[in-house]
Amino acid sequence: MGPPPPHTLTLIIAVTLVGGILSMAAGSFYLLLPEAWRRKTVAHLISLATGTLLAVSFIDLLPEAMERAGPAGAHLILTTVLCGVLVFFVLEKGLIWHHAHGVDPHGHAHAGVTRAGSLVMVGDTFHNFLDGILLTATFVADHRLGLATAAAIIAHEIPQEVGNFAIMLEGGFTRLQTFLLNGIVSLAMIAGALIAWWYLDLLEAHLAQVIAFTAASFIYISIADLIPSLHRGVTLRETLAQLFWIGLGVLLVVLVVQREAGHG
Repeated sequence: MGPPPPHTLTLIIAVTLVGGILSMAAGSFYLLLPEAWRRKTVAHLISLATGTLLAVSFIDLLPEAMERAGPAGAHLILTTVLCGVLVFFVLEKGLIWHHAHGVDPHGHAHAGVTRAGSLVMVGDTFHNFLDGILLTATFVADHRLGLATAAAIIAHEIPQEVGNFAIMLEGGFTRLQTFLLNGIVSLAMIAGALIAWWYLDLLEAHLAQVIAFTAASFIYISIADLIPSLHRGVTLRETLAQLFWIGLGVLLVVLVVQREAGHG
């Protein structure tokens, strides 16, 4: 693979900044909404994020990883996905991603989250750093993949950011502290993107596996964190609404992929 175009790094940094700003703005605005509005919209956001993450993984990222690895590398790609799922399971089991379960679909904090405020910062810093690496990997592979990955990251960051804000407020942080600390933590995505860029040769040598690991992270987030929270909505109306928003997320990714394929 040749060197990426000079504007690629600028685009990567711009996307990370936009993603951070959007998730922060959504988290801040969301907490200002009346409780009734929050109850009505959280499940929709989670459903949309679920559809987007799964579609990007299975329709976009994994086919790209398979194509780059070739027939001989298919076993390695699938093994990478399996290892990625297990890695994220271990991380979450170790409470690094404990905050993903600290808020229910209606935005209510569970018992015990009053001690989780600092843990949110640790887990989210690592998570954002990894997202930055994944963004660089996919943008280097293909700008279309990079934009699709960025959209998927933003789609799940918005409901997650809402959860972060709620847990930290419950844990004793003031609104100003919550906003400022989350803003600082969001910069970890830029750090991850830059470090991946500086070690681009190493990244390119293992690009197919990194893309597969990206897909594994999205699959794990969807299946382990987002979908279980949706199962708390058991009525037919709630289920149909979830299916609608999941389907919309899938459809948006399909349209983007088809449009880019048509221009390819």
